This record gives sequence, C-alpha cells and structure tokens, in this order.
Amino acid sequence: MTADETAHSAPSVRPRSAADQTLALLRADLGPRVDTRPTALEAARADKSGHAAEGTPLAVVHAVSVADVQTVMRIATATRTPVVPRGAGTGLAGGANTGGGEISLSVRGMDRVLEVRPDDLLAVVEPGILNAELNALLEPHGVWWAPDPASRAISTVGGNIATGAGGLLCAKYGVVRDAVLGVDVVLADGRLMHFGHRSVKGVTGLDLTSLIIGSEGTLGVVVGATLKLRRLVEGERVTLTALFDGVRAAAVASAAVTASGVQPAIMELMDATSLAAAHRLLSLPAPPEGAAQLTIQTDGPVAADEASAIAEILREAGGAVAVAADAAEGEALLAVRRAMHPAMETLGTTLIEDVSVPRSALPDMFDEIARIEREFGLVIPAVAHAGDGNLHPNFVFEGPEVPPVVWEAAEELFRAALALGGTLTGEHGIGVLKRRWLIDELGDDQWKLQRDIAHAFDPLGILNPGKVFGP
Repeated sequence: MTADETAHSAPSVRPRSAADQTLALLRADLGPRVDTRPTALEAARADKSGHAAEGTPLAVVHAVSVADVQTVMRIATATRTPVVPRGAGTGLAGGANTGGGEISLSVRGMDRVLEVRPDDLLAVVEPGILNAELNALLEPHGVWWAPDPASRAISTVGGNIATGAGGLLCAKYGVVRDAVLGVDVVLADGRLMHFGHRSVKGVTGLDLTSLIIGSEGTLGVVVGATLKLRRLVEGERVTLTALFDGVRAAAVASAAVTASGVQPAIMELMDATSLAAAHRLLSLPAPPEGAAQLTIQTDGPVAADEASAIAEILREAGGAVAVAADAAEGEALLAVRRAMHPAMETLGTTLIEDVSVPRSALPDMFDEIARIEREFGLVIPAVAHAGDGNLHPNFVFEGPEVPPVVWEAAEELFRAALALGGTLTGEHGIGVLKRRWLIDELGDDQWKLQRDIAHAFDPLGILNPGKVFGP
C-alpha cells in the first residue's frame, strides 16, 4: 500500500468544535463541578416565568467559590462563550434562562454567611443563601434582613440583588436596594471587584453598588454581598383582613390607609379570582363570590393601636374586617397571599406580570385591568403589594406558548401603567419577557446610555446576552 493509499484509508479525526474545546477547558480546571447531565441542562433553560430559552446549554457549572466563578469567566472570555449567572431559578422574567451553547453559572452552592456584626448592623454573605435561611441564622444575633419576597423560602439573596427584588414588607422596610451596603462582583474577564462600603455613609466615586442591583447579571456575577441589617422588631404583630365587594373598593381602601399616615408593615390586595384560587389550593372555605381582600399587618410597640386605626379606615371604606386572634392565625392569613403563585399554576400556564404605579393610582390601574379584560376577552387575576403600588396581574392560558392575544393584552397593560406614571417592573426585572418595551419607558437616549454602560462592563457581550436590552 502506498503512502497515499494509507493516508486515505486511515480513520479521519474530527476537529474539536469550539464547544468541545470550551468544555475541555472547564473540565480541566473545575472537574466534577461541570455538569452536562440532560436533566441539569434542561432545568437551566427555564425559571418560574413559564418561559424557556431556545436550544441546549453547553454546561451547568456549580460554583462553590469565588475562584470557581473567576475561572469560568476567564475561560468564557478566552473562548467567547456566553455565560448566564443563576441562583435558585425562581425568577419570573426569564433572566436566568440559559440557551443553546451558553454556560449556566450556578452560584446556588455558595451559600455561607461569612460574617455577622450586630454592633454594625451588617452581615457578609455569599449569593446562594436563601432569604428564609439567612434570617433564621441571623435571628439568634437579634437582627434580620428586611427584603421579604413571597418566594422567600426558595429565593436567593444573590437573585434578589440581581433583580432588585421587593416583597411584602417593602412599604415599611424598603426593597433590596435599601438593604445592601456593598457587593463583590466578578467581571466578564474574571477580575474580582469590591463595590460599596461597610460604613453607614459612603459617597466616594460613583455608586456602582446601586448600579449592580437590578442589573440582572448583565454587568457581572455577584459573588458576595455586605447587607444592611435591622434589629428585630420589638412588640407584637397584629394581622387583619378586610373583604370588599370588588377589587376597586379594596384598592380605594388601601389608598385611604396610605393617605392616613398610618404605616402598616404589610398591606396586600387580592382580587376575587386570585383569592378564590388560593382558598381552593389551601382547602379553605370559599370566599364570598366577587369579594376582594386586603390583608394587613402592623408591628412594633404600637401595633395594636395602628391596627385599630386601620380597621376603622377599612370599615368606613365598606370593608368587613376580621382581626387575627394570635400570631399563628395571623401567619395563616398571610399564607393565603403567599399561596398566590402556586394557586395560579393550578389554573394553567401562567405569565406572572409585574408593574408599579404611584399608590394613589392603584384604583385607576385596577380599572385599566378590568378594561383590558373586557377588550381582550380575558380573565386577568391580580394581586398587589398595595402598600407600595406594585401589582402582579396574571395571564393564564393552556399550553407552553404564550398566545398572541395575551401579549397584546400585556402590552396594553404596560402602556396603561406607564400612562399612570408607573413603571414596567417593580421587582421581577426585565429579563427576556419585557425587553421589547424597555425603550418605551426609557426613551432612545437613556436606552442607548444604558447599553453603553453595559458594554463598558462587558465589552465582548458574553454576560447574559439577549437579556434586558435584547439583540
């Protein structure tokens, strides 16, 4: 056999693809933390929004240290591979969904509390710790971290920071932005940056901590946070509910509470459809047909007096008021509100939306939702953090794909919120679900400025591409 014949008869060696090369580099440095099991890849495609990214992720990397995150980002930069940071996957805007050829960088395993300083009212934590777990660990120190999303039992602190999360206690105790002193961030090229401070005051240079909060993984990967704590609230908690004939009446009553100057810790509104669904899920007696409900909690040394004043306002507004007999009954009442999302899932596929309006405009926003229901022939169950004007309208449909009529109705809802002086999102973020409307709120110039800022942090565009700003 000639040399030429030998060359043609030898088996061909397929050149390694870019994906294969990237995987080889990841495995060489991170070993078993590189996960390519089909179940893991499929799970990384979706979050709680009902949306799933197209294609199959390259790998899920389960980081357990800052060094792991830096290694992933250096390899990603060298190979131009997109990276999607991810926590518990409980987001509602598709922001952590990982698509074809992308690396899902999970920081869920980075869940330690590194330091607690009750004297300075701060804690240093890793991003993967869950909200509820953090506060359980802080309680013996006499302190707590205030952000309280309805998903607190399953959402991570890092995810809260990425989306600028809120929750039930926002009206009195603020949102995530009010409770973070500093963040540790790994940039796209693997550099570790420390933004913010440990002191109460700090105005040196630009406030890059606030820039990271709510950036949805497009500027860097949060690997640590210095949190601003509060002392445990002394005194009692008083929880009460008020049933109203309709959602507008409940919204008017909540606005009256706000205008009175009495500050409840929690003030949540559920419309008739969402209230009935939550009662069914929890096997509770059905509420009166068409009834909407306010659930309110006061806390602190004057909780009883504040609850009494609020109850009187609600009665004057036409509400049927019931006050919890004790703390256990109060938690049972709040459990109805926290059951909203799983209750919606029992009705079908759910697109959970998130708009905010000035609190005085809350009744008008519910009027707009009713108008959109009539115009598009839909039922749009809605709840609201009535204490801060943040609404969560829900679109329920059959099948995995959002029908065009739902997107048309959602667009009308977004424009209504903007017209009332509100915003597209109060706490869920933009992700992929709202990016097409971002420019409507920001305007051309601010949209471009924000794109330019993202480019300064991530010149190659490998961090969570396609999220927030879109293609």
